[in-house]
Amino acid sequence: MLNDILNLFADLWRYLQQPDALWQIGVLLLCLALAFFASDQVRRRTLSQPQAWRLGQGGLRRLTFPLLALVLVILARAMLRHHLNVELLSMAVPLLGSLAAIRAVFYVLRRSFGNSVWLASFERFFALTVWALVALHITGLLPDLIDMLESVGFSIGKQELNLWQVIQALVTLLATLFAALWANGLVENRLARLEGIDQNLRVVLTRLVKACLLLLAVLIGLPLVGIDLTTLSVFGGALGVGIGFGLQKIASSYVSGFIILLDRSIRIGNFISVGTERGQVTQITTRYTVLKGLTGAEAIVPNEILVSSVVLNESYTDPHVRIALPVQIGYDSDIERAMRILLDAVRKRPRVLLDPPPKALVTAFADSGINLELGFWITDPQLGTLELRSDIYLAIWHEFQAAGIVIPYPQREVRMIGG
Repeated sequence: MLNDILNLFADLWRYLQQPDALWQIGVLLLCLALAFFASDQVRRRTLSQPQAWRLGQGGLRRLTFPLLALVLVILARAMLRHHLNVELLSMAVPLLGSLAAIRAVFYVLRRSFGNSVWLASFERFFALTVWALVALHITGLLPDLIDMLESVGFSIGKQELNLWQVIQALVTLLATLFAALWANGLVENRLARLEGIDQNLRVVLTRLVKACLLLLAVLIGLPLVGIDLTTLSVFGGALGVGIGFGLQKIASSYVSGFIILLDRSIRIGNFISVGTERGQVTQITTRYTVLKGLTGAEAIVPNEILVSSVVLNESYTDPHVRIALPVQIGYDSDIERAMRILLDAVRKRPRVLLDPPPKALVTAFADSGINLELGFWITDPQLGTLELRSDIYLAIWHEFQAAGIVIPYPQREVRMIGG
């Protein structure tokens, strides 16, 4: 095959030195320049349109250059057919046609997956691969290449494979996976537009559909190229052993994630406490849950911990939270007046609810003084309570000072006997 390639390049070099080839190169460059100028004008006009119009014309902008170049090359080939040898223009036709097809396919993929960096890189790799195959087909070298790949064989269990089958399997599998992801994008957009569905249920349905579609793509793609799925049983057994020993924590977190999403015990926006972590739930994935604390730090908690531990959810069914502030006064102080000061200090705060009303209670007669408790309710625990507690304590302190109410503190009396 190497000699065939060398002979091909030698023939191509001799062909390019002929006058007909030079004329065709000039015509081809002129067609490409006109197509590029026209596509640039389309791009400029599209960018000046509103956003919705630009989205609708995105596919036309990407296809303008290859399609217009293809039409111009076909017209030029028809006009020069009776005057020149148009083999070079004939070779350009399938290359431009494949470029248009590639851009159309990847425009649909970009609309489904967004402008991902990996998608742009894969588009360039895919375009080069397709062009290489088209060039090999035109030159007649593709059958020799296929025969060479089929001659390299190996076995996996009882299945006999060769390189050509493996390449076909990869291409088919990629095509079915892209089709599955595209279908999943349609389902996800459809679920996002449905009203009356809980956010957690929507996430669960989206991920279940995605997993089922990907599994279906593998089950369809591999048998299409003659690969028996039973050959994957060895890898499935190894994967099961790995999950049983080394990946059991990760697998448990994934299962726990689906449990949380299905039973809706924890939702996005809830303010929860688990262990030493406390914060608002900002994200729930199948493996972990993100808690954003009042300091701005985000804690990533594995879902296994949320399922196996006691979780304090301050907004599970009711966002109302009661806060208790302990206060101690001296035995010589006026208890009734102190309790009125406590209630007046808390009623002035906009975050404190008046229904249910705040209450001041006597909790105990302690060694140093009388223990009081000021209890009140709020509906926004996600904003924190430290600043609110500080403001209320500060107001109580000023009013106690003005009213002569003493806050006792431990004292020790030392007596010297003798001397």
